[in-house]
Amino acid sequence: MLLLAAALLIAAFTAFAARSMFAGGAMPQAEAVQAQNTGPKVLVAQRALPVGTIITADAVSFQGWPGELVKDAYYIEGEADMTKLLGTVVRFPITAGQPLTQGSLVAPGDRGFLAAALAPGMRAITIPVSAKTGVGGFVFPGDRVDLMLTQDVKGEGSGDSLRTAETILRNLRVLATDQATDSEVVDGKTVVHAFRTVTLEVTPRIAEKVAVAQEIGEISLSLRAIADNQGEFERILASGDVKVPEGATREQEESLMKQAMARPIDGATTYVTGGDVSRFQRSNMPTAAPAPAVAAGPAPQGGPVNAAPVRTGPVVRVTRGKETTEEPVGTK
Repeated sequence: MLLLAAALLIAAFTAFAARSMFAGGAMPQAEAVQAQNTGPKVLVAQRALPVGTIITADAVSFQGWPGELVKDAYYIEGEADMTKLLGTVVRFPITAGQPLTQGSLVAPGDRGFLAAALAPGMRAITIPVSAKTGVGGFVFPGDRVDLMLTQDVKGEGSGDSLRTAETILRNLRVLATDQATDSEVVDGKTVVHAFRTVTLEVTPRIAEKVAVAQEIGEISLSLRAIADNQGEFERILASGDVKVPEGATREQEESLMKQAMARPIDGATTYVTGGDVSRFQRSNMPTAAPAPAVAAGPAPQGGPVNAAPVRTGPVVRVTRGKETTEEPVGTK
């Protein structure tokens, strides 16, 4: 019994000593982590922000930062006004987890703001819209839209016209509505405002098309769904416009998809005519009314006695024996 009691006493002492040793070794590391987290929180990027990215609430967040590494140009929690930062544009590329500096963002109204919001090689063009053509105001900066052109096509010499609606351009990024480049949020809800103009990001070629389309007919916006990205990317892959290298990683495929979906889509347009909507409307292009045949008049002095009548429209040559005549198509 004495030996058993002594063994239990030695085991308890050994366990207590080992616990104290391990706790003492881990204490400096815990203190270092705690000291690191006690620094001020600075504004960092939640994901990679390329040049021209419009800052939204889900793009940035405040994160603890070591006090000795905090710079004066950082945005610090409690000192930075987030309501003024939302809607600003990234001037320089920012990697995920990197702190944002005051020189890396351009605010609306600053010189060169719109130029900074444009991707390399892109242009900005403004079009007038109304509540009917602008999706009732439910279009915000950063959304992507399609452009539809509605027009009446008249035939030569005909009073009838062909009513058409055609999707001429797709996947255009909205830069601003009126002069606003961000969305107003009140009590966690986005406020919908009516606007009269929309500024779009386009290529130089598309900018020319939009300018001509405004003179041809009426332009309307069609808001695109976010879920269209995957299906559109598969269509682009099938067409061969984007090639994914063999053995590409998931990150590389996502990068290619983002690049492809950032491009405006020009070509392969779809259209609807009045005949597709109503049976009382035309479904084809109106043709010119046939001109009346000119009757043979008296022959001028020295000319032939009878002049052949002028025929309009297509004719068919009919040969009966040795005699050949021309018969207008559609007559008996």
